Amino acid sequence: MQRFDIRVSPEEMEDKEKLHHRILAKAAPGDPEHFDWRIRKQSLDARGRKPLFVLQIECWEGEAPPLEKIRGFEPKALSGRRVVITGAGPAGYFAALSLLERGIKPLVLERGKDVRSRRFDIKTLYKGEVNPHSNYCFGEGGAGTYSDGKLYTRATKRGDIRRVLDLFCTFGASGAIRRQAHPHIGSNRLPAIVKSMREAIIAAGGEVHFNAFVKDFLFEDGRFRAAVLEDGERVEGDALILATGHSARDIYTLLHEKGILLEAKPFAMGVRIEHPQESIDRIFYGASPRHPALPPASYRISCQTSGRGVFSFCMCPGGSVVPASTAPGELVLNGMSFAERSGPFANAGLVTEIRLRDLDDPVGNPFAGLHFQQGVEQSLFNKGDGSQKAPAQRASDFVAARLSADLPKTSYIPGIYSAPLHQWLPPVVAKGLSEGLRLLDHRHRGYLSEEATLLAVESRTSSPVRIPRDLQTRMHPEVSGLFPCGEGAGYAGGIASAAMDGMASAEAVERYLAI
Repeated sequence: MQRFDIRVSPEEMEDKEKLHHRILAKAAPGDPEHFDWRIRKQSLDARGRKPLFVLQIECWEGEAPPLEKIRGFEPKALSGRRVVITGAGPAGYFAALSLLERGIKPLVLERGKDVRSRRFDIKTLYKGEVNPHSNYCFGEGGAGTYSDGKLYTRATKRGDIRRVLDLFCTFGASGAIRRQAHPHIGSNRLPAIVKSMREAIIAAGGEVHFNAFVKDFLFEDGRFRAAVLEDGERVEGDALILATGHSARDIYTLLHEKGILLEAKPFAMGVRIEHPQESIDRIFYGASPRHPALPPASYRISCQTSGRGVFSFCMCPGGSVVPASTAPGELVLNGMSFAERSGPFANAGLVTEIRLRDLDDPVGNPFAGLHFQQGVEQSLFNKGDGSQKAPAQRASDFVAARLSADLPKTSYIPGIYSAPLHQWLPPVVAKGLSEGLRLLDHRHRGYLSEEATLLAVESRTSSPVRIPRDLQTRMHPEVSGLFPCGEGAGYAGGIASAAMDGMASAEAVERYLAI
């Protein structure tokens, strides 16, 4: 058996006979009649004048070698230890699965609803009705369930990304995600996978409770004892994995009131930028319509403006912009796409760095970034008509600092209205985006155009608060048994990295309980 990389055109990728001859010529087998091959990994390189598929080929003569085995979910008999997990997002569920594989019972407390019931609250959000416990951010599966299901992460040193992919496949994801360089599942397929994870957790002896809003934590002698729900019920455990996500502001407030150390951290803020998908295909593939073998073009771009980073975030080819507010009186946007990514629009977060020195709050205030974030979201909502309609501006008008006379069509269902975002966004954000758009258009001609629409505001790229933890034990430095985890603690950014952090937290809990 041998392995090698090969770069092939979309035409060769579409024509299996041509692809076979390319691979045959590269491998030069001694016995072509008994030669066969398969694709082990696949990515797309669109940096040149013409996009090329990069394939890692595994080939052999004679009998086919066995496929790399998917390691499924392997729970052990429970030992009697109990661990409370707040949050049923990727960090919480992967922590629960990992605990069960160690014989430790997880008690998952989710403030929102199960993944199926949650859909009805998301529908009412389009009408301007915000359920603060059940929305795009809160509920079973977390924020990633109804976005795009992107599983790509650069944080591969933080954990075993192959294990994350194996578990997703175990619970219903396509095996293709194990060979894709930028795997994604899609918002239409993730709910069933999340449901399967929950059923496996319960079948193995764990518990999952919905509408379980935590109002208090009980600590005794510097050690976690119990979580207290809104109805007064105490849920006791030997440890707490805090996996509440980046939008659980009430949990930050609760911890602060109890004297638990928190820190402000840098984050990013900006807009969703939306183009027709055919424009993105033309910009990044060099042609539109694209070759049928090519997926809808996507991108990940960045630049530096006056020493400050401007970058794309959560790019959704063939997707939609969606309302992601978690409380009445605020306006927050996000993006989503289905597995097929077949919609006529492409959108991405386009954001700029917000540093602690950009904020007005006193130095040392852990809520400095949160107050800044919340203030912008509420200000933009109050400038509208009380609905979830989004203020918008053509990208060309934004950099020219003029109001758009009209706006292009949009995927954003609640609707958009023309607004001077160059004036309404905080100066540090407006300046960074304006300079960044010019630079990015210089590198990617056509990115800044009248076809591109900016919708505000994309403000939940990451948590503006960090819950500190010890580098070795992963515990909070002041409270035994408290394990801050995932995006809400400031240690992850996306489904895959949050899942890896959840598994690593479960491993740390096992070490703690063994002491």
